[in-house]
Amino acid sequence: MIERQLIESRHGDVVLESVLTRDVKARPRPVVMIFPNFFGLDEVDDENAQRILGLGYAAFGCDLYGKGRRGGTREDGFARMNPLRENRPLLQDRMLHLLDVVRGLSGVDGSRVAAIGFCFGGLCVLDLARTGAALDGVASFHGIFTPPGNIENPKIRGRVTVYHGWEDALVPPEDVVTLGAELKGAGCDWQIHCFGGAVHGFTHARPPEEGIPFNALADKRSWRAVEDFLAECFA
Repeated sequence: MIERQLIESRHGDVVLESVLTRDVKARPRPVVMIFPNFFGLDEVDDENAQRILGLGYAAFGCDLYGKGRRGGTREDGFARMNPLRENRPLLQDRMLHLLDVVRGLSGVDGSRVAAIGFCFGGLCVLDLARTGAALDGVASFHGIFTPPGNIENPKIRGRVTVYHGWEDALVPPEDVVTLGAELKGAGCDWQIHCFGGAVHGFTHARPPEEGIPFNALADKRSWRAVEDFLAECFA
């Protein structure tokens, strides 16, 4: 039986409302944290949680903004994201808080945790890895690669995989090379997949007026790759 449970926690003066999705009749399973795009948790993340369940894991949709702060216009999304994007230490501390929350949940195997993220969430999971957190792995989908500036010579403990649209106007090819050098220096098991013809946000089938072309082939290929990646992480 599938259960979708709202999990409240407090980080500083902000009450977060994340979402745990799991099969309550199954033995405790590894958990995949899901970090959403700049809109915050929405139906896309619920769909991804169902896909994660289909792989035999539990899913934890991570609320970074605060209870009730999700959805809305692009302006709303930027207004919520920018304070965290501009304060990467705060963002990292909030993610580490959520990782502690995950590890303390009943009914899941909190000793085996991975994280995936999309757009802003892709930046998030890379920063979470940079903190040296004890994660089995992180996967970034069309994320931003810019280092946070507060972590020199990061030592990453888990595996890292990155799925990147080669035509992403926000992340030019030189940023891909720079990230590869950073990951090599961090001493982790890493991989970067670049998809020709794909742009920023290639997995999101958004309304045409938002100007983010969905790339079905890159979406399919990246998800197939992350299935194998998670299987390696939790082997």
